[in-house]
Amino acid sequence: MTSDATTTEAVKQASPYEMIGGAATVRRIVDRFYDIMDSAPEAAGIRAMHAADLGPMRETLFEFLSGWLGGPRSYAKCIMSAHRPFAIGDAERDAWMLCMRRALTDSGVTGELYDLLDDAFLRMASAFRNR
Repeated sequence: MTSDATTTEAVKQASPYEMIGGAATVRRIVDRFYDIMDSAPEAAGIRAMHAADLGPMRETLFEFLSGWLGGPRSYAKCIMSAHRPFAIGDAERDAWMLCMRRALTDSGVTGELYDLLDDAFLRMASAFRNR
């Protein structure tokens, strides 16, 4: 039998990747993110920055998020350099966040974990602004 203190310590040591549900949930978030980007009128501007086939980008974001959240690290490129060729301002950041927020919610991420990820995603998305 574990005590509340032991359970609390285990939760503190869990990575966001583990807390979110691992690869299956990260994949759901990524797929939902790109489905929303592909269909939401508010995301048309950032959708236009991508190739017609989103398959490779789905895999890239999955690999990046897996490592970024504390899971397996298979993404080896500089994420900032990958975005540098694109004009990214507040509108693009906000469209990206709209897609990610909906993807998180639709994938069942709630409460403190949602708040933690939302804050981290907003900081990251804001860092990509270059205009």
